[in-house]
Amino acid sequence: MERLERDGLTITWLNGGVTHMDGGAMFGVVPKPLWSRAYPVNENNQIELRTDPFLIEKDGYRLLVEGGIGNGRFTEKQKRNYGVLEEAKLEQDLAELGLAPTDIDAVLLTHFHFDHATGLTKGDGGQERSVFPNATIYTSATEWNEMQHPNIRSKNTYWEQNRTAIAGQVKTFEQELEVIAGVRMVHTGGHSDGHSILVIEHQGETFLHLADLMPTHAHKNVLWVLAYDDYPMTSIAAKQKWQAYAEEKDAYYLFYHDYKYRALKWNKDGDITYSLQRERS
Repeated sequence: MERLERDGLTITWLNGGVTHMDGGAMFGVVPKPLWSRAYPVNENNQIELRTDPFLIEKDGYRLLVEGGIGNGRFTEKQKRNYGVLEEAKLEQDLAELGLAPTDIDAVLLTHFHFDHATGLTKGDGGQERSVFPNATIYTSATEWNEMQHPNIRSKNTYWEQNRTAIAGQVKTFEQELEVIAGVRMVHTGGHSDGHSILVIEHQGETFLHLADLMPTHAHKNVLWVLAYDDYPMTSIAAKQKWQAYAEEKDAYYLFYHDYKYRALKWNKDGDITYSLQRERS
């Protein structure tokens, strides 16, 4: 497990499983000869997208960011379509840290798409139950409303099985929420109408999780947005805003989906000045 440590702050990446999505969809209108130089692609035109939550430990709190894809939640057809070659090992990773799912105080969910939320619930003897029963699950009010009432386009990614067992744990916010001191969620829209990002500020350092506004390091170009984005121009504007903020703060970027990097920092010339890479088995 990769870990980023500071005095009073620890961020640890856990194994939430892996998907492989269509590269063209993940890079929208960008031609393949361009994006394929920035991110590897397989013979099926799919790119590897981890779904690895990270655990924030700060001020005695344990906050899980995103939920992974869980275990036993996909049909064989879905596994083929979404390139699920590995399912989550969240509980095993938590056990290695001396923790149980009941020790998680909150889940910070940027949005409820299946590749972020499926690991929050599981089937147990024919009943759906919460994986993190003691956690408050934070998401934007707009996102929670869409999760409950998906439209014709979004219903394929907002799954009822990811909603029913955790509905009583969900707490929403409008534009911004400070979950604990120095950790805040900000509603951006773009990828989904309710999409949010995470900002961590600790002892003069800033860490940004732009979630699916910038799912991989190859999406740094503000114009490289996903065909999956419901509001691509909103995504572009949000990326411009928060990349400017990152440059001003000399911030670290934290990744949930990237096949290679857990955290990165670029300088003003676009050169990588810090990287934390995923250990590949």
